[in-house]
Amino acid sequence: MCVQQVRGLFNMTKKSPCSVQALFDLCKQTFTPSATSPPSSQAVHKLYSLLDKIGPEEVGLKDESLEDERGHGLFGLNVFNRVDRWAQPITYVDIHEDQNFTMCMFCFPTSAVIPLHDHPGMTVLSKVLYGSLHVKGYDWVEPACIRKSVQIGHPTVRLARLAVDKVITAPHSTSVLYPKSGGNLHCFTAITPCAVLDILAPPYLEAAGRRCTYYHDYPYSSFANGDEIVGNGKEQDYAWLAVVDTPEDLYMRPGRYMGPAIQR
Repeated sequence: MCVQQVRGLFNMTKKSPCSVQALFDLCKQTFTPSATSPPSSQAVHKLYSLLDKIGPEEVGLKDESLEDERGHGLFGLNVFNRVDRWAQPITYVDIHEDQNFTMCMFCFPTSAVIPLHDHPGMTVLSKVLYGSLHVKGYDWVEPACIRKSVQIGHPTVRLARLAVDKVITAPHSTSVLYPKSGGNLHCFTAITPCAVLDILAPPYLEAAGRRCTYYHDYPYSSFANGDEIVGNGKEQDYAWLAVVDTPEDLYMRPGRYMGPAIQR
């Protein structure tokens, strides 16, 4: 095994930092303290056009999806790490965060999951840098359709429409979700080792009402009362979502950003 294959997840890159720096500069220009509404479609287009040009090397990563699905590396058991990749936590890499936007990365081992959660009032751009990731996302049905159960132990649920349910494999175009469309409530499952570069604007801030809430989705038929809110064979495009506690087994270890330095 060559030296580069055993150095781990993060590698320094000798490529030009201009793409990451340009992305940061455009985010700073687009997401300002005075903004009272989501960015315009033109501004979002500029951002995802720039994101589309960024690969793992530009942010200091190597393509872990080249390793076999057991997580033992290209040549079988990796003597430097005898833990199966699916037993490893997700790595969270903070690139930048201020009151206007967050730029970060999530590095997934095979089969790792980020459960169904929301992005209240936020615009999020996501770029899969390498590997394959299953994305399932919903948007709330408006006006709100809520079912409150009088039975103890039965959750209160709200109706949501399925917005996306697909596997994204790099290289792939940037995905965008908005406060009320594009799959604002979503979950990720790693099909292979993969990494995602995210831009969130504005960032999570509980004091401002932007708390990350987790959900469980139930098939539409689970809470249907025969009133046919959804019909014409489209039941599979809808689900009832119930708020759940933050999963106890959701653990993300911090990772160090090893890409080119950003001039802030």
